[in-house]
Amino acid sequence: MNSTATIARHPLAAAVRSEAAALAVIALCALATRAVWFGDSAASPDEQLYSLIGNAMLEGSLPFVDLWDRKPIGLFALFAVAHWLGGPDPIAYQLLAAFFAMLGGWLVFALARPLGGTATGVVAALVYLLLTAAYGSYAGQSEIFHVPLVLAMVLLVRDGERPDALRRAAWAMLLGGLALQVKYSVLPQCLFLGCYALLHLQREGFGPGRLAGAAALFGTLGLLPTAAALGLYAAMGALEPFVFANFVSFFDRLPSGAGRLPLRHLPLVAPLFLLAAAGLWAAWRVQRPTPARHYRLIACWALSALATVLLPGTVYLYYYAALAPAAALLALPLYDCRVARGRWMALAIVAACALLVDYPGRHSQSQQRREALAQLAAAAIPAVRTGDRCLFVYDGPTSLYRLTGSCLPSRFAYPDHLNNALETPALGVDQAAEVARILRTGPAAIVTADSPLTPQAPRSTELVSDALASRYKLEMQREMDERTISLWLRTAP
Repeated sequence: MNSTATIARHPLAAAVRSEAAALAVIALCALATRAVWFGDSAASPDEQLYSLIGNAMLEGSLPFVDLWDRKPIGLFALFAVAHWLGGPDPIAYQLLAAFFAMLGGWLVFALARPLGGTATGVVAALVYLLLTAAYGSYAGQSEIFHVPLVLAMVLLVRDGERPDALRRAAWAMLLGGLALQVKYSVLPQCLFLGCYALLHLQREGFGPGRLAGAAALFGTLGLLPTAAALGLYAAMGALEPFVFANFVSFFDRLPSGAGRLPLRHLPLVAPLFLLAAAGLWAAWRVQRPTPARHYRLIACWALSALATVLLPGTVYLYYYAALAPAAALLALPLYDCRVARGRWMALAIVAACALLVDYPGRHSQSQQRREALAQLAAAAIPAVRTGDRCLFVYDGPTSLYRLTGSCLPSRFAYPDHLNNALETPALGVDQAAEVARILRTGPAAIVTADSPLTPQAPRSTELVSDALASRYKLEMQREMDERTISLWLRTAP
């Protein structure tokens, strides 16, 4: 009895209990912050395509060959695994994304705890989860999958003075390679963290020769997952479509006329930058975080995360979810829960982040979206399941293909690829010619939207408009995400 009591009072036992409790809170928060969107087939546009490709992979389709996109194969593989485990519905990948959100929250906690203690670490994790949802990564966007991999890299290279620093850095570079196979734009973060690890090795006494060897090892491990994917496609005789989709089309895509930082984004991204800036100010004037080297690493890594956001020629608002962990960690000196002022500030920041997500509004929007989607699918099913003519979603939710059981009219199933003027030179085929080919097959139904999300390709849009005017009737219109989605059914042979 006395022995048991002694063990229970041991500091290590208390630490284990506190960490387990923190992990439980983070897991519950990860589920709670994302539950609004569970089961929503059209929570955001991109993941609908990833889900379509993931399901198709389970039936033998090959990304880049049978279904086209320029995201890396690793992202589609995650969705394929989710659907293999959980079935074809969106809840499968949304639960996998919730697990990755929990993992990201735990890694933020692990990075924050040395700077502010256990309670502060839990608050940092919650701020990360809320900001991630606020900036569009609330269901299955790629950011929710690659951010935890990069956070693990930061954790592994953080303590460069450890005897096993080289081994930890090597594992970090392999994780970076996996992150690249989720989204190539994480490259600036991988390069920064690799250089940071080399700098510490140099400080620990590595000479030029050993540093060169370490750099070669890091580069090899970082490129290994991509090289493996390339080799697999080469073995299947599909090297050319793989190379074009992964490495060429990115540079062929036209940049947005609004630039990388459109003025309309500034008020929307301001909370992220204000939170980070206030944290930096507090670290300088109010309470210097210790260990200081940990905080300096986070500050420098935040710049590389910003480079990840701004790397593509066109920057969408949801890209900023990649900055959520950096903003949460930089703000630590503001809400250090070891002091009374910090505890009050923690409550205020968490409340502000929850308001930023706008859960009541998001819930209402999701319910409207689900109802509209179900009605559109029900109206299209009789047409698309009769004969061998497919549905053609020219502009609207890609998930309608799965919900109606329709065949796919093209390997370019994502509407943005065929209606977006910025994509015109980046598909490897003539965009308007592909639209014309689809229309010649006589789609059983066509879906359009009244308000485009991107600059529209005039020739493609003209072809669809002419076809609708001559051979289709308007069957149904439903409001979805502040757009009117129209379903047209074929009337003429």
